[in-house]
Amino acid sequence: MNPLTEVLDGRWAEVRRDVRAQMENSAQPQDYGLDREQHRAQVLDQLHELAQTGRPQLGFPAEYGGKGDIGGSIVAFEMLALGDLSVMVKAGVQWGLFGGAVELLGTRRHHERYLRQIMDLELPGCFAMTEYGHGSDVQNLRTTATYDPATQEFVVHTPDVSARKEYIGNAARDGRMAAVFAQLITGGESRGVHAFLVPIRDEDGGALPGVTIEDCGHKAGLNGVDNGRLTFDQVRIPRTALLNRYGDVAEDGTYSSPIESDGRRFFTMLGTLVRGRISVAGSAGSATKRALAIAVRYGDRRRQFEKPGTDDEVVVLDYLGHQRKLLPALATTYALHFAQEELVAALDELQNTAEPDERARRELESHAAGVKAVATWHATSTIQAAREACGGAGYLAENILPQLKADTDVFTTFEGDNTVLLQLVAKGLLTSYKQEVQDLRPIETVRFLAEQVVDVVIERTSARKVIERIMDASPRRDDEDSLYDRAWQISMFEDREEHVLDSLVKRLRRAGRDNGFEVFNSAQDHVLRAGRVHVDRIVLEAFVGAIDRCTDPDTKALLERVCDLYALANIEADRAWFLEHGRFTAQRGKAVVAAVNELCAELRPRARELVDAFAVPERFLRAPILAD
Repeated sequence: MNPLTEVLDGRWAEVRRDVRAQMENSAQPQDYGLDREQHRAQVLDQLHELAQTGRPQLGFPAEYGGKGDIGGSIVAFEMLALGDLSVMVKAGVQWGLFGGAVELLGTRRHHERYLRQIMDLELPGCFAMTEYGHGSDVQNLRTTATYDPATQEFVVHTPDVSARKEYIGNAARDGRMAAVFAQLITGGESRGVHAFLVPIRDEDGGALPGVTIEDCGHKAGLNGVDNGRLTFDQVRIPRTALLNRYGDVAEDGTYSSPIESDGRRFFTMLGTLVRGRISVAGSAGSATKRALAIAVRYGDRRRQFEKPGTDDEVVVLDYLGHQRKLLPALATTYALHFAQEELVAALDELQNTAEPDERARRELESHAAGVKAVATWHATSTIQAAREACGGAGYLAENILPQLKADTDVFTTFEGDNTVLLQLVAKGLLTSYKQEVQDLRPIETVRFLAEQVVDVVIERTSARKVIERIMDASPRRDDEDSLYDRAWQISMFEDREEHVLDSLVKRLRRAGRDNGFEVFNSAQDHVLRAGRVHVDRIVLEAFVGAIDRCTDPDTKALLERVCDLYALANIEADRAWFLEHGRFTAQRGKAVVAAVNELCAELRPRARELVDAFAVPERFLRAPILAD
């Protein structure tokens, strides 16, 4: 095996190899001639095939027929995104969102009754959280589940059109049950959002009484996924349909919870579903790798314009402009791959720990939100660049890239809108995420944040000891060669993060009782920047940690140069900030640009090697533009 592939495959290399083999031998590349219903039928058939492989069972508890390998399940899921993304998304709805809700929010009675059916795809399900009027603001969902002690039932109801469940995967065609998120009301008091298992179809596929199901219709992409709308009219479900790990209702209507604070309970419930964000980030990475593999291979064979003094046309990847389109994006894809690997390992450790460390849980949620945002934005921009790098041929459906563009576009807004997620990251930086902040009103929250003294923003990462060793060993230099000094690069990322956060705190200190929202809103661009530069730094650290673990000298040297390109391209893209804040001179800024050009030229002969290391199954790269 390619030693570079071995580094990329990492801890779950066996899972990656198994998925590649299965995809190469049985999974079908997307047929662009299928209509929507044919595509949906094909995707469902592929899900049944997938269920037979046993991989959907990877992340579920062994006592219910699973294999207890949470990290392996996420890796297997993200590998599906090397193929038809509709298969990946529908699998994510069934086993990640619906199955994950039952496992992580339910208790033994739900596990014993449903988990095996979910794993085997005997019970196709939905994850009904998003509403027409509330997407990101989950805490204020309007669907209600009111307890009736006389019948010991919850009455699930959609009070108005804004409460209609919208964009729900598996709802339009195949789902028979939904995990419905609704305001739990008992004894006339609302106890916040909880999840309930609500049957939506009978065995013959018809909508059950009180349930209205509509098809969302044709979408820009992912048309193999049957997204639908759900409306409930006084639908009665048994008391035991409440997924009651974090909140329960007794027969007489008495509410109880192991978490006293309604706010903290809500965020704890959402935190258990962090697996979805990590999976989306990894899937975006897989789609990006496929696009880059196509574009780099094409650029390595396509010729355009004669070189003066010769009769030979130039290979387009030899042009600096073409290298600039693809190679910095390729370096960032490597960096995000290693950040994703750290996320998966952290989640696997955390969810296999009986009493997980609270700080580790908060950091994981923050990193998952940030990496998901950055990875999906990167997918959108990189797949577009790959399309352009293939010219008009890249616009033909047969050459895969247009469908990759369409199918990944929604990644930036599902499993959390990226703008909202970066605010979540910034919030984690601004506070120690103390429990009491969860119960504060928005204005009170702003005042709380503004009063905090931010002494340390560089929290623990798995590579932190490596970073400290590099920083301690490197003299501080300010010459041309220092651009390639890892300590200098790290210091630029760290200094930027600390300055942005410190200046943000100073702005928020102006918040008072009557102007909290206005102050926070006027600083929102600053908030988002704080989240973004934080993610950039942890991604760089993940790359540095991966290089440190690499034992093959040649592979390590290559990764060092790819990491240089990631770091310097990031600094180049933000050099206006570094210049405005006196972090380097205009001359140094020009030197950064020159260094990126030099690295592109140096890595150009290795570009094919770098994309081949992703080991995308060849049948998913069979585009006519790559045919001999």
